[in-house]
Amino acid sequence: MAPVPAVMLFPILYCKSTNTKMSKRISSVSKLLMVLAIVSFAISNHALAQTKKSTMKKKVLFVVTSHDKKGSTNEPTGYYLSEVSHPWEVLHKAGYEIDFVSPKGGKAPVDGFNLDDATNKEFWENKEYRNKVEHTHTPSEINPDEYAAIFYAGGHGAMWDFADNTALAGLAQRIYENNGVVGAVCHGPAGLVNIKLNNGKYLVDGKKINAFTNEEEAAVKLENVVPFALESKLIERGAKFEKSGLWQPHVTVDNRVVTGQNPQSAKAVGEALLGLLK
Repeated sequence: MAPVPAVMLFPILYCKSTNTKMSKRISSVSKLLMVLAIVSFAISNHALAQTKKSTMKKKVLFVVTSHDKKGSTNEPTGYYLSEVSHPWEVLHKAGYEIDFVSPKGGKAPVDGFNLDDATNKEFWENKEYRNKVEHTHTPSEINPDEYAAIFYAGGHGAMWDFADNTALAGLAQRIYENNGVVGAVCHGPAGLVNIKLNNGKYLVDGKKINAFTNEEEAAVKLENVVPFALESKLIERGAKFEKSGLWQPHVTVDNRVVTGQNPQSAKAVGEALLGLLK
């Protein structure tokens, strides 16, 4: 066969060279498009996750007592109104939705009913929230994954039906271990005494905690009426108990647990909860 002239080989070589360059360009573009698609997918998923997270962070669960009598005295009790209304005001104004749960569900009994307190009056006259606190959920109706925080309101009734309620304890454990916040004020920390984490330790073990003190219980002459001494029980569970004098505001924050000593501490507990949620 006669040799192919060089002038005929040039177009073939040029075509091969061009095809190779085109293939490389197409390959590069394909890889770039693939990378962009992966990045876009990741960003979309992250945005969706952040949206879900943001939505979840806008809900707080308030726990109120179902118990309406102070032991054998037959004196009425319930949740203390200002211990709900003052934290509610702080969180509500910050845009948080609040749901209510109680051991028995339904209408929660109220104590400390003082509508001369402007915040109590604002809460009580809010139709939506008045309806919520008079139609509380039962623990079984609550999905803890929807909440960024759980808050136990006080009132002497809490001493009879918070501590041994395993369903409530389970909600708090789940919220806390979902990186949420646990709060309580006055007698509300009765709800914390039996909460155990997955590591087997009590929630309060090793943490700075405060609550209605033994001295305050004696001052209202109910130290022999309540089923246990709240301060003593928290210390027994390993809490590093902090306190101030009678009726002095005192709020303690330690590792996503916020506790307040008495009704005078309620608003500051709400503010501390909000600070952690932000």
